[in-house]
Amino acid sequence: MAREPRERADREERDSEFVDRLVHINRVAKVVKGGRRFGFAALVVVGDQKGRVGFGHGKAREVPEAIRKATDAAKRSMIRVALREGRTLHHDVNGRHGAGKVVLRAAPQGTGIIAGGPMRAVFEVVGMQDVVAKSLGSSNPYNLVRATFDALKNEDSPRSVAARRGLKVSTLQARRRDADASEVAGAEA
Repeated sequence: MAREPRERADREERDSEFVDRLVHINRVAKVVKGGRRFGFAALVVVGDQKGRVGFGHGKAREVPEAIRKATDAAKRSMIRVALREGRTLHHDVNGRHGAGKVVLRAAPQGTGIIAGGPMRAVFEVVGMQDVVAKSLGSSNPYNLVRATFDALKNEDSPRSVAARRGLKVSTLQARRRDADASEVAGAEA
């Protein structure tokens, strides 16, 4: 019995490291004999602002309970995103889910988050500071969040690419600089 308060305190401390954003609330109705029974569906994104992020969906008869369920689901489905200098993406990436398509582009320092509602919430909780994003197709917040997560899952860091190819990171980046220099020389000629 003495350990229970300490476990609860540890759980609260662990939960306090996460930032959560409510993306969307939808009122849903179940038609039953005698009328409609109303409930609420919530979409929440949760992150630690250091590269970990997750999203969750919860339904309940009351809004706070739906948000709590969605937050718990988001904490269970966290993914890690590789950030360059802790502020932006390593490379441009596309993602899609259903009819929702997103294009995410790395941006120079000081650009800020240029993105629409549901995508902006994801970038804020993941800790990204400079990114340019465009949503195409569906504007459904559920599909946009899932498409954004699809894009973030396809994001690779130079370290992971080098490990996969059996190279050193410095060799990989030197090749990239050489390729960029040859493109500039080709454009000037």
